[in-house]
Amino acid sequence: MQSPNWSTVTESELWEYIAWHLSANGVDSVLVGGAVVSVYSDGIYKSGDLDIVYTSYNSSIWETIQRVMTNLGFKKVTRHFIHPECDHLFIEYASPPLSIGEDYQIIPDVKRVSGKMIKILSPTDCIKDRLASYIYFNARECLEQAILVAKRQSFNLKEIKRWCDSEGGKAKSAFEEFKNLL
Repeated sequence: MQSPNWSTVTESELWEYIAWHLSANGVDSVLVGGAVVSVYSDGIYKSGDLDIVYTSYNSSIWETIQRVMTNLGFKKVTRHFIHPECDHLFIEYASPPLSIGEDYQIIPDVKRVSGKMIKILSPTDCIKDRLASYIYFNARECLEQAILVAKRQSFNLKEIKRWCDSEGGKAKSAFEEFKNLL
């Protein structure tokens, strides 16, 4: 896969590029967090970073990820990977399991890119993920991100309600607020 234009690369383009190379090296990964909002809003929202969960518990997976990132020109700086030609985006990896709040039964969407299968949270799970940040970290901007995705993508409102009900506490009122803002 060809390198992107580093000075203008979008979250979506960078995700496809990195996920393709991870997949080519046997690393199963899922894009999560704000970059998913960027993908589903066609770049209206800019996250500034890509959060990627690797889904294998293989003991050598981290070494493979570091090798792939180094081969792509990234440098590890603290917990981030930064490309010297890309000053507007960085990469952060999270270890498994893939979860949203207390829900560990996440089935990501799959996209075929140049013969490789890469994964991203579904629009429904993206909304739940953003609501989780609103619920647990009081991040009002994440509620707004959930609304942005909901207005641009098809999603399962009943599943979001089920998830909010199962999370309990503030999640039920967050669901009502989300629904009312739609």
